[in-house]
Amino acid sequence: MLPRAAALNITEFVDDRFSCRFMMCVSRCLRCVGVALVPMAIVCILCNILLLFPDLKIHFLLEKHVTKEATWATGLWASGLMVLLGARGFIQTSKTRGCCAFRGQMLCQVIYSGLAFLAAAICCYVSATGLVQGPKCLYNTSSGLTWGVPLKPIPGRFSGYLHNQTLWSGVCLEPRSVVQWNVVLFSVMGATSALEAVLCAVNILNSLLGLVLGQGFCNNKVNPGHT
Repeated sequence: MLPRAAALNITEFVDDRFSCRFMMCVSRCLRCVGVALVPMAIVCILCNILLLFPDLKIHFLLEKHVTKEATWATGLWASGLMVLLGARGFIQTSKTRGCCAFRGQMLCQVIYSGLAFLAAAICCYVSATGLVQGPKCLYNTSSGLTWGVPLKPIPGRFSGYLHNQTLWSGVCLEPRSVVQWNVVLFSVMGATSALEAVLCAVNILNSLLGLVLGQGFCNNKVNPGHT
């Protein structure tokens, strides 16, 4: 049989190895999520910028003839900037070493992940709303040409335009092809922000796991002087 001191040293060594592997696993997950979020945030930013310039013309924005969900710019500040800041924090935290620093960073990451999740969810909701309501455009009415949102659903009268593509080119006169423009960009931005929200939710669970179990593993040391 091994001497008592040798057995204690082996136990401590195994605990150290297990703790290190656990922290490496959590850190690797943080880094993977952070790296994946960067291109998604850039996609949302680009989509929202394009939504502000239908037909690639600035005068529609200056004259306030742009869909209101696009002017809220959730793709810029929410699923764009806030998610990018969260991703930066995830990547930096993945390099953290040391038990106390590790647990402190996990607490920060729970907060960052929650804020990024909320931002991405807001962008996803706004994108879905903009997609369902339809674009703001110039269209014919009984009183002449006017700017408005002619394709928005009306309960009991009009279910919407998404399943009736004949309306996509026959209602809005300006901006040109604005319906297709909004459908594609809002769909991409909504789907991307939804995926961001999923990854942030995964990161919340990952950070909570590191926060709750990290201390137990880090402090799970056997004192050789204890009998």
